[in-house]
Amino acid sequence: MEHEIIDVLIVGAGLSGIGAAVHLTKRCKGKSFAIVEARERLGGTWDLFKYPGIRSDSDMYTLGYNFKPWTARRAIAVAPSILNYLHETVAEHGLQDKIRFGQKVVDASWSSAEALWTVSLQHGDGSLSTLQCNFLHMCSGYYSYDEGHDPDFPGKADFAGPVVHPQFWPDDLDYAGKRVVVIGSGATAVTLVPSMAETAAHVTMLQRSPTYIVSRPGEDKWALRLRKFLPSKAAYFLTRWKNVLLGLFMFNLARKKPAAFKGRLLEMVREEMGPGVDMDDYTPSYNPWDQRLCLVPDSDLFDAIKSGKASIITDHVERFTKDGIQLKSGKLLEADIIVTATGLKMLTGGSAAISVDGEPVQFGEKINYKGVMFSGIPNFGMTMGYTNASWTLKADLTSEYVCRLINHMDRKGTPIATPTLPVGEAMGTEPMLDFSSGYVQRAITQLPKQGDRKPWRLNQNFPKDIINLRHKAVDDGVIVFSRPGAATISLQEKRKEAEAIAAE
Repeated sequence: MEHEIIDVLIVGAGLSGIGAAVHLTKRCKGKSFAIVEARERLGGTWDLFKYPGIRSDSDMYTLGYNFKPWTARRAIAVAPSILNYLHETVAEHGLQDKIRFGQKVVDASWSSAEALWTVSLQHGDGSLSTLQCNFLHMCSGYYSYDEGHDPDFPGKADFAGPVVHPQFWPDDLDYAGKRVVVIGSGATAVTLVPSMAETAAHVTMLQRSPTYIVSRPGEDKWALRLRKFLPSKAAYFLTRWKNVLLGLFMFNLARKKPAAFKGRLLEMVREEMGPGVDMDDYTPSYNPWDQRLCLVPDSDLFDAIKSGKASIITDHVERFTKDGIQLKSGKLLEADIIVTATGLKMLTGGSAAISVDGEPVQFGEKINYKGVMFSGIPNFGMTMGYTNASWTLKADLTSEYVCRLINHMDRKGTPIATPTLPVGEAMGTEPMLDFSSGYVQRAITQLPKQGDRKPWRLNQNFPKDIINLRHKAVDDGVIVFSRPGAATISLQEKRKEAEAIAAE
């Protein structure tokens, strides 16, 4: 059985994990680390999902890394372009040998006596190995790669055609000239419908309730102009901040004046669709940003509907039939193919069993610390992006903070860092994700909480998090720094011992 000791283990070789590795190489020079990836390829979401038209749901000037400019023309990018960007990042920073594919974390247990995590890894052939690290950085995202949310619709087995979940798109699905029904109204559905409508006979988006849909240019003209007379890094920096501030302004406006903001979003739909549009299919029952807005590039969804190649129906599934879907309104929606774009299954910490000094960790009982760590869990960071902005904005800051924390631990000679709740003080809590989306609500009891005061509350605000994570003192009196027992040998000594054993 393999036994190895490293300083930092990064879990996941997607956008977050690759970024975390780059920050670690830049800011914690000399630290040993590895990236473990359960799949056989890097890329995470952008490699896993194969459904037609898959693309970013935010602009790449903010979804890209702060250290690597996005130089492609399209601001709303398709998955192959994003994968190319990730492969370039790996090559530029020499990370190829740091990624260990086909290794899934199944168990991680912390020992305060050793100041080490012992991580069990399951390989593709079913075998197990163990690895020890001082710091465990989870960059595996927030949803299960093994299963999506796939409701068991009545009569599903009766349908004569294929029923497909977007997370597991078959390579050989032929939908040319076919009638397709896409169940759902989120980001996946609004991406699938116009893409499939290019060759399908007709695509219907069947939604239980409408979502706010906003069109945005696929190319950022401001960015393209800047590139003509500025170096790529300067143009990227200015475009990034333009988009950050514009997004933050729009989010705050939506929170402060929800009725007016909702009215403007609906007016934009009328402008897209014309005066004859039935606004019942585009008018959500909730306020903007109670759920994430759905972005469509260059009005592609609206154009598909206006052309007659696609349509939206707001109704509920009564049952599947041989020929399609019987709706609760009594209408039969005929289909040759049904796509269940019904959402994701959320996870915290992946599917691994995590324990601290023999006690299993129940994330639903933990409280977020600075949006990076959790109460009572030492040397453990988790990347969770913003709900109101691009994921990578927060991922970059999370990685920077983890590096600052590790460097502080080294300087002080305290290899253990534990966010610790105040003793004897009541801490009010609320959900960590203030979102009414179904995928969040289904998992709400398993997700960590946030507290009623800093640093236990999330900002969901990039400029504030720059101050909080990049500039504020690491030793804030809340995170407790400590050493293992005096009889415990150091990490360096343990590594030397392991290397000696391996050499024998």
